[in-house]
Amino acid sequence: MRDSNKIGFWTCTALVVGNVIGMGIFVLPSSLAPYGFNALIGWGITLFGCLTLARVFAHLSSALPGADGPYGYIRSTLGELPAYMAMWAYWVSLWLTNAALATGVVGYITVVMPELAVIPPVWFALGLLWLFVLVNLFGVRAGGSVQIVTSALKLLPMLAIGVLGSWVLLTSPASYVAHPPTTPVTLGGVMAASTIALFAMLGIESASIPATRVNDPGRTIPRATMAGTVLVAVIYIVVSTVPLLLLRQDVLANASAPFALLMDTFGRAGFGRWLALFVVISGLGALNGWTLLAGQLTRTMADNGVLPPLFARNNRHGTPAIALVITAALASVMVWMSYSRSLVAAFTFLTRVVTAANLPLYLCCALALAVLWRRGTAGCSGRHVLLVATVAAGYVIFAFVGIGGEPFVYALGLIAAGLPLYAFMRLRRRNTPPIEAMPE
Repeated sequence: MRDSNKIGFWTCTALVVGNVIGMGIFVLPSSLAPYGFNALIGWGITLFGCLTLARVFAHLSSALPGADGPYGYIRSTLGELPAYMAMWAYWVSLWLTNAALATGVVGYITVVMPELAVIPPVWFALGLLWLFVLVNLFGVRAGGSVQIVTSALKLLPMLAIGVLGSWVLLTSPASYVAHPPTTPVTLGGVMAASTIALFAMLGIESASIPATRVNDPGRTIPRATMAGTVLVAVIYIVVSTVPLLLLRQDVLANASAPFALLMDTFGRAGFGRWLALFVVISGLGALNGWTLLAGQLTRTMADNGVLPPLFARNNRHGTPAIALVITAALASVMVWMSYSRSLVAAFTFLTRVVTAANLPLYLCCALALAVLWRRGTAGCSGRHVLLVATVAAGYVIFAFVGIGGEPFVYALGLIAAGLPLYAFMRLRRRNTPPIEAMPE
């Protein structure tokens, strides 16, 4: 029987599409511009790696439909400590992601309404963060409904960029070779560009995070994960090459709203402003989706005894209100700190840290699938399953190498920062006497 308080295929697919297509693809052309053609090669590697990771999550959710998302997948295969370490780093990445999204949206808001540029952008970002906390306080279905609408609207700017690129190719093909990027192609450049591009694909696991709130998770989550990831991959292949080839490398590198600049340059004057409006909607949809996931994951970790039980408390709408407020407060601190840099530099910095914090989860899930294959778990015994797990793990290691020393150190630091809390919670559980049954 379908539970009206749970979400289904379309909402789960919207979570994947809405969280993956956030602000990353709209701001990353500027971040990737210094890498030239390395960026295109890096995109190809990233899309292949993420499709493989999506297959990992599809296999895991199908084989372990009763697990409470990635935490349950890892805990039942690798143990509680690896599950905690991976999910702690991922939990931190959620509120870092919200900080990055709010920062990115602000760059496009000033294109839509230039008169608002006189107001300090940090206040816009903070206001957006707390607006979607308010939305999600009304329940998972309220946040899911917003996600479906914004996911549909955010596909419009992607379509506009694809149409513009095709129109320029047909009417002025010379524009694509007028000023090609001059940066030489190198292995280091490809690896760095691939890792930066990975930020735009983060979120492929979104359908599995609220697993306990999904109808028929063993069937719904795999379908939604693969459908959403394939759709996003096709869109990204189309739109990622157009700004790099049509705009001068130095101009693109300094653009805070590169797609809007592209529309104003090759379309009609003012088109960029309309495009920026839909980009803002896209970013707001992603901010809503990640806010929803932050609350659900925080509650899951609290329910499993690795975060304080206070974080698992629900309001009358069944929403983990305290968890939402705590994660939003942490994201607010990061927003405030990030504005000590320029907009593009702040966004790029946050994306690298967020990506590093996501990688332990992806690696552990790939290893979890390999463990299920070794155990001969139903649906995971074929050789193709081992191949998927091996390729996914190899891609994550590739991303770890490409991300560079500083973000890698941040990732290790995030994990280390969570270990004292883990030890404290284990000690607390050990010293808490079991509740005895009341006599009848």
